[in-house]
Amino acid sequence: MPLPRTTADGHPIMFVQGNEACVQGAIAAGCRFFAGYPITPSSEIAEGMSRELPKIGGTFIQMEDEIASIAAIIGGSAAGAKSMTATSGPGFSLMQENIGYAYIVEIPIVIINVQRGGPSTGLPTKLSQSDTMQARWGTHGDYTAIAIAPSSIQEVYDMTIDAFNLAEKYSTPVILLMDELIGHMREKLILKHDCELELRERCLPEVPTEWYVPYKSQTNLVSHPAPFGMGYRYSVTGLIHDTTGFPTQISAEIKSNLESIRNKIITHRQDIWKWQEYYTEDMKYLIIAYGSAARAARDAIETMRAKRIKVGLIELKTIWPFPDNPIKKLAYHTKAVFVAENNMGQLIHPVREVLPERIDIIGVQRYDGRPLEPMEIIRAVKEEIYA
Repeated sequence: MPLPRTTADGHPIMFVQGNEACVQGAIAAGCRFFAGYPITPSSEIAEGMSRELPKIGGTFIQMEDEIASIAAIIGGSAAGAKSMTATSGPGFSLMQENIGYAYIVEIPIVIINVQRGGPSTGLPTKLSQSDTMQARWGTHGDYTAIAIAPSSIQEVYDMTIDAFNLAEKYSTPVILLMDELIGHMREKLILKHDCELELRERCLPEVPTEWYVPYKSQTNLVSHPAPFGMGYRYSVTGLIHDTTGFPTQISAEIKSNLESIRNKIITHRQDIWKWQEYYTEDMKYLIIAYGSAARAARDAIETMRAKRIKVGLIELKTIWPFPDNPIKKLAYHTKAVFVAENNMGQLIHPVREVLPERIDIIGVQRYDGRPLEPMEIIRAVKEEIYA
C-alpha cells in the first residue's frame, strides 16, 4: 500500500534514500550553494542539489576535484551563503587541509561524508565507519571538530538541518558522518513546514565599518567574520592571526587565537552533545554505537531483553566533541561495555579513555563492507556473560 502524500496535519511524506533526505534537509536549512565532485556512495546528494538549487535561486557547481570543492564552499560561505559539499572517504582525505583553513578563519561550512570501505579505493559500494577518527584528527594542527551522525532517514533530514545550525552558531566546519547503508537505504521521511524550522542565521556586525574587529569574540566566545560585500574590510588568512585577522608572531596572540577557536566548541559541548538511550535504567551491560551499527544494536538489545539479559544502548548522535561525561556517568556501574562499529576499532579508543580500567571494554567490529548484524553483538555479549 503506498504511503499517503501528507500526514493528518499536512506534513509532506516521502519515501527516499538517506542521500535524498540529506538534499531535502540542506534545502530546508537554507543551503544555497553546493560545490562538489561525484563519488560513490554520496553522488545522489550532488545530483539532488543540482536539480533543486536552481529552482530556488541557489547555485550548484561541479568542481574538478574535492580540493576545489571545499575551497569553493569556503568562498561561498565567506560571501554569506550557507554552503555545503558531499563526498566519501578518498575525497574527505583530500579536503582535510581546507577543513583546517575553514576552522582557523572561522567560516561556517557543512561537509557530508557518506563513508565507504578503505583505505585507498577500497570498497566503493560497501559500507564502513572507518572515517570516524579522520573526522576528528584528519586536518593537521590543534583542531577541535564537530561531527554528528544519523541512524535513520528521518535523522538524516533533521541532522542536516542541525549541521547548518551548528556551523552558523559556532562559525566552524561541521561534518555529517553517514555510511553507505544510511545513504542508500529507503525509509519514510516526514518534512517539516517552514514555520516549524528553527534555523540559525549568520550573525552580522552591528558597528560602523571603522570600528569593526572581525575576530573579536562575542559573549559566547564565538567570532563571526562579516560576509564579503558588506563594506567591512579585513584580512583573511590561514596563518595564526590577531583579532584584526593579520598574521602575528606575538606569543599571547598566538595562544589567544588557538584557544578561542577551541574553547568556543569545548565550552559549549553540552549544547552540541546529542545521544539516545535505550534500557539504561537497570542495565548491567552497555552497548555504544552510531549510524548503521546502532540499528543492529537496537535489534540486539530487544532480543536480549526478551531473554532477561539486562543490556542497554547509548546511540551516539554527536561523535565529536566526544560525549565523555554522559558516557562516564551512564557506564559507571556496568560490568562491561561493548563498542559496536563497522571498522577495525576506532570509536572504542575514546571510550577506553573515559572509563575506569575495572570496566571491561569489548569491541564488536565488522569491516568486510557488510552491515554489522544483531547476532554478532548478541554473541559478543553472551561470551562475556558466560566466560
